[in-house]
Amino acid sequence: MKNWKRLLSKSITTPEQLEKRLNIDVNVQDIRKVISKYPMRINPYYLSLIEEKGDPIYLQAVPDVREVEDTRGVEDPLAEEDLSVAPNIVHKYPDRVLLLVSYQCAMYCRFCNRKRKVGKAGIVSLKLIKEGIRYIKANKQIKEVLISGGDPLLLDDEILFQILSELRQIPHLEVIRIGTRVPCTFPYRITKKLARMLKRFHPLYIITHFNHPKEITPQSEMACSILADAGIPLFCQTVLLKGVNDDSDTIKRLMRALLRIRVKPYYLFYPDYVKGTAHFWIPVEKGLEIMKDMYGWISGLCIPFFAIDLNKGGGKIPLFPDYVEKKENNKWILRNYKGEIFEFLLP
Repeated sequence: MKNWKRLLSKSITTPEQLEKRLNIDVNVQDIRKVISKYPMRINPYYLSLIEEKGDPIYLQAVPDVREVEDTRGVEDPLAEEDLSVAPNIVHKYPDRVLLLVSYQCAMYCRFCNRKRKVGKAGIVSLKLIKEGIRYIKANKQIKEVLISGGDPLLLDDEILFQILSELRQIPHLEVIRIGTRVPCTFPYRITKKLARMLKRFHPLYIITHFNHPKEITPQSEMACSILADAGIPLFCQTVLLKGVNDDSDTIKRLMRALLRIRVKPYYLFYPDYVKGTAHFWIPVEKGLEIMKDMYGWISGLCIPFFAIDLNKGGGKIPLFPDYVEKKENNKWILRNYKGEIFEFLLP
């Protein structure tokens, strides 16, 4: 067994293990109620980041009884099932598709928009993956594929190599993206051997997912460095979550730290209305306020797009703070990042 697999096998999956390892009181019955529907897995690395009950790491990883008691939201808010035109393929946009290749994650995020799928064996198989690849091969308008799951990087190197090789043999497929949270939640999976393999499939991009500055550690920085040194561009999708990162100071610190470890902030997402995640939802206005606190105060390279992924498969819509006070013929009255008013005259 490989080292990363051995470490992953020591993950917390029951409330009794959680109570013992964290040395805190938890409601065992409540957690059992949740994990009977939505599994728990907290690997030893991510568990080590929890400092106290209710902190931002704890909230992302530890089941909350509200996941099964609050009925708001829907199981599949982005209508992925309706847009599944082939097994494990979601075709939402004209020139790109989502290919699901794994049902496992190194840590099951409590806010996940695929709570209905992750952690449940049988959702993905090599047979279904091959059928998905055949769909991509048969549709020449597809120029880009996002490999996701679960987490693709929890597959063995050999299986991942096989999938990437088959995709790279498709003449009309130009770009491959891998959506993975392991650089953040389980950085020991990122090895130089893995990076050497991935770099054979350029142009290849990694879309990762950090939500809080505490997730940026020497280990996660090393994981991102290994990938960046292999010439793989890294981008980050962050989700705004109540109690985790719904304040501008936390987000600004996170965005600066991401840039420092060579990860470009890409999207800041409003949380999806997934059933079982309502305790993480925030007002849309809060997201716009956080964005307004970033423009001008931190480097433009640090600033992501703030977006809502519309329900019913409507796609991503970027939202921007409004800096226009008034427009009069060729004169615009604008407010800058400090709140100062300026006139801008068009020629």
